[in-house]
Amino acid sequence: MTDSDSPVGVRTFRTPTGVVAFFVAAALVLFLLGDAVIRGSWPLMLLIAPWPLLGLWVIYEGSASSYVRVDERGVVVQNMLRRTSFGWKHLRAADFRWQLEFILDDDSKVTAMGGPAHARARRQTEREREVEGARVPAGVRALTEIQDRQAQADQTADAPIRRSWDWIAIAAFVVIAVWAVVAVLLTR
Repeated sequence: MTDSDSPVGVRTFRTPTGVVAFFVAAALVLFLLGDAVIRGSWPLMLLIAPWPLLGLWVIYEGSASSYVRVDERGVVVQNMLRRTSFGWKHLRAADFRWQLEFILDDDSKVTAMGGPAHARARRQTEREREVEGARVPAGVRALTEIQDRQAQADQTADAPIRRSWDWIAIAAFVVIAVWAVVAVLLTR
């Protein structure tokens, strides 16, 4: 659920299954495009490429692009193509229902689709419970960490609430869509 290679003080929560699904799909797309080059030609691969790349883009947006990033200034919530960032001062409450939810001071609610999610607890044996004690779910641990960061944050550092689009992902989609239209026009 986290990226361990982030800078000090920055914590990123992301679903690992989404990243794994994206890399599996990327490997499959590379295999298919490589097969098109080996069995056909480069021009044939360029005509076929937008379709698997469009599928890969959908898998990326649906499973791997969403995350929650917290640092000393505030929180960034990336939900597919939509990004919301806000300072700790604007956070009224953080809660954990099925997914992590942030209630802001402008009465809006931001649900983090890529952060920790409510999952069924793994069944522990009697011996595991004796040795390790009761396990706290990862989502509850993440919520506790976020609430601790909010309590420790400098409330004077006021980053405004910003809602924006993920323009890089949108540009990638437009490039793939134009490429697909060109491929269809060339094969007519």
